Amino acid sequence: MSQSAKPGRLDVSVVLPSYNEAEAMPSVIGDIRKALDGGRWTYEILVIDDSSSDGTPDIARNLGARVITRRVRGGAGASRKTGIINALGDIVVMLDADGTYTAADIPKMLEYFPDYDQVNGARTSEQGTMKLLRTPAKWAIRMLAIYLSRTHIPDLNTGLKAFKRNIMLNYLWVIPDGFSCVTTMTLAFLCNGFAVKYIPSEYHPRIGKSKFHPIKDSAAYFMTVIRVIMYFNPLRVFLPLSMVVLAAGIARGIFDHFYTDDHALRQATIIMLLASVMIFSIGLLADLIVARGRETAYLNLLSSGRTESD
Repeated sequence: MSQSAKPGRLDVSVVLPSYNEAEAMPSVIGDIRKALDGGRWTYEILVIDDSSSDGTPDIARNLGARVITRRVRGGAGASRKTGIINALGDIVVMLDADGTYTAADIPKMLEYFPDYDQVNGARTSEQGTMKLLRTPAKWAIRMLAIYLSRTHIPDLNTGLKAFKRNIMLNYLWVIPDGFSCVTTMTLAFLCNGFAVKYIPSEYHPRIGKSKFHPIKDSAAYFMTVIRVIMYFNPLRVFLPLSMVVLAAGIARGIFDHFYTDDHALRQATIIMLLASVMIFSIGLLADLIVARGRETAYLNLLSSGRTESD
């Protein structure tokens, strides 16, 4: 914690979700202190230990960080949620505890507050393991997210993020426990109209062994994009699907009329046309439910004396 910090109130909480990162912890905490010491922000370094077995929490504590240890291992997302709930700062900064992200970029990110609600470090290179599998999978999922959210997203699943804590608290319910948590954090802000900024950030090879599983985690990323868009803007999913089924039904109807002996609509054609109407209707109903939830969340922000532009 910086020396100028008032007890119980800080500008920034730097949250490090950690599982067996003893090797990287000294350099990561040192880089954060180098970036923020002497600056105008009061801050803390909050390490969320996900039941490590290599002494990670003791090392972090000896380096002056505040440490919360999860007694049951829950995953990267669970650790991040624990960090957000327990953070003392109005702005939460997150980065991985493996040395991959550039802590020196944190002050640059903080300069965009309060004008922006979330600022992300967009990685300028891919340094993760299994690049041949990882890179195309991430690109395809990012393109899907851009299409569904209708927003340019330079880096969908960056782990270097800064955001207003009071806003993120409203969306903890949608954040999964696994690696796709950071993707959800980005989409939750974008889909609800909050101001999101990206800055370029250098990405480094990790210190220690990677915990990323390319097939399982890529599938989780894909499902996360679909699920989050469904949560916050379901018509983006239901409307295109309805149009595709309708087009197939019309094409089948044309075939029935011109290329069959009795020129009558077949049962399959009628089912397609009815299905398109049903899918669209479900999308409208889901959109109404989401709009109601968004209204409730906005009223909660107002009741706490904060708005999206704070």
